[in-house]
Amino acid sequence: MVHVLSNPSFFDLSHVRLFIRGLQPQLIEWRRQLHQKPELGFKEKLTSQLIAKKLGEWGIEHQTNIAQTGVVATIRGCQQSGSEPKVLAIRADMDALPIQELNEVSYRSQHDGIMHACGHDGHTAIALGTAYYLQQHQDSFASTVKIIFQPAEEGPGGAKPMIESGVLKNPDVNAIIGLHLWNNLPLGTVGVRKGALMAAMDFFNCTISGKGGHGAMPHQTIDSVVVAAQIVNALQTIVARNVSPLDSAVVTVGELRAGTTHNVIADTAWMKGTVRYFNPTFKTFFHQRLEQIIAGICQSHDATYDLDYWSLYPPVINDDGMTELVQSVAEEIVETPIGIVPDCQTMGGEDMSFFLEEVPGCYFFLGSANPAKNLTYPHHHPQFDFDETALAIGVEIFVRCVEKFGLWMNGTKTT
Repeated sequence: MVHVLSNPSFFDLSHVRLFIRGLQPQLIEWRRQLHQKPELGFKEKLTSQLIAKKLGEWGIEHQTNIAQTGVVATIRGCQQSGSEPKVLAIRADMDALPIQELNEVSYRSQHDGIMHACGHDGHTAIALGTAYYLQQHQDSFASTVKIIFQPAEEGPGGAKPMIESGVLKNPDVNAIIGLHLWNNLPLGTVGVRKGALMAAMDFFNCTISGKGGHGAMPHQTIDSVVVAAQIVNALQTIVARNVSPLDSAVVTVGELRAGTTHNVIADTAWMKGTVRYFNPTFKTFFHQRLEQIIAGICQSHDATYDLDYWSLYPPVINDDGMTELVQSVAEEIVETPIGIVPDCQTMGGEDMSFFLEEVPGCYFFLGSANPAKNLTYPHHHPQFDFDETALAIGVEIFVRCVEKFGLWMNGTKTT
């Protein structure tokens, strides 16, 4: 049972309604429970059990074991006679990372080598708080809300399997929203923008095969190190000379290995890298251009190559209308000197993109850093943590989006 405090007092929550302020102790408790028991992608069994237990206690209709460990809750608002209710989905990811936590806090990870180092524990807690509030206030909104607790965002990706399992159907989802706690922004700010927010994520492995030999007799060899070095340099021209300066893209070689000692020319070199871009028209371009460059350099040196290139997530593209909805809500809640931050694009990737390819929606960043509490470590750092004040702010934003959603979909924009 959730206990709501009557007179809470929390920093920077003046624009959060009293009921949600009263949920803050429970939001923190749920988040810390999840933080202590982190689980990797498609292994979120304890997490799913906790979610299902809470939903069951609150009498919320839900399904479990979707795409292995996913959970979907359905909450129906007051139905308007003569009209089919619009359906808004809220997505929260649940998985952790293979990182050994270095924080010395009472709620540190109890699972060796696994840590919630990206805030997904907070996302899940916010979604639980939203579900509880909506279930208690079904007369305050006219839409149907599906809350999607998704596994494996960090990889290999749980959004697509959940979509294939039908989470956007029965009832059919009209739009979707989601948030990411963001230590790149201070507490009390929201990063939201129309169009591309996060980048596509492509990866590649390449093996360069030459002919080894003595370091003093290079004319007898095909030096894989020389070939690989030329490839690394040449790959940087893809963005510099093939992509418009008005577009943004990145080609990074993150690993290069070859050779065993000083005087042996290596016959094989291995490289791994990633490609990031916002513009969906680049979907096949980088693969083709990267292979052209590798093939050409290898041919000029009589070397051969084996390239494995794959796309993990497409770019996160926000719908204009749904972004306006989220921004209008955020403007009501965050009134710091910074407030709304439209310049918040990142080359990081997110499989929320698959949901946004299916239905219009908005993914946004909720500022969670607080230098005064030393909560500024970046995402995926072993000392990552965030200001938990953001939890109630996240619930408030989701709830207000739900309340406005029906009118928004019908073309009536409220303020």
